[in-house]
This record gives sequence, structure tokens and C-alpha cells, in this order.
Amino acid sequence: MKYTNSESMFIYDTWLIPMIAEKYKVSEENALYRYISSETYKIHADEENKLYWESPLVIWDLYQAEIETGNPRNSTYIQTI
Repeated sequence: MKYTNSESMFIYDTWLIPMIAEKYKVSEENALYRYISSETYKIHADEENKLYWESPLVIWDLYQAEIETGNPRNSTYIQTI
């Protein structure tokens, strides 16, 4: 697996981490830990998936699907493509 460059990930992370913290009522540190430990992060960080071209809302949808169903591939975004 080749990782997406860190600059691209930083842009998403600075948007996603506060969203996770707010939605799930956790600190931003805890939100960051949760996100980088998630399957969504692994999918997002994989250069081959090219998710850095997508809106942060797509990544948010993947993460919420993972939290709610246990699998980010159950996201409404993936289901519609």
C-alpha cells in the first residue's frame, strides 16, 4: 500500500477531527485517535483509492457508516456509485 501524502491528509484531518469530536462528544485528541485507528482512515490513506479528490463529506460519510454499521463500505456514497 502506498500512502497518500501527508499534506493531503492534513487538510481532511483538520476538517474531520472537529466533526468527530462534536458528533461523538469526545476531545479532539480522542477523535484523532479514533479516526486514525479506523478502517476509514486506512481506506482514505491508501493512495490507490484516490479519495483525496473527494469532498471531506465523503470521508465523513464513510466514517459515520463505519461507526454505525461496523463497515465504511456501507456508506451511502459507496452504495450510489
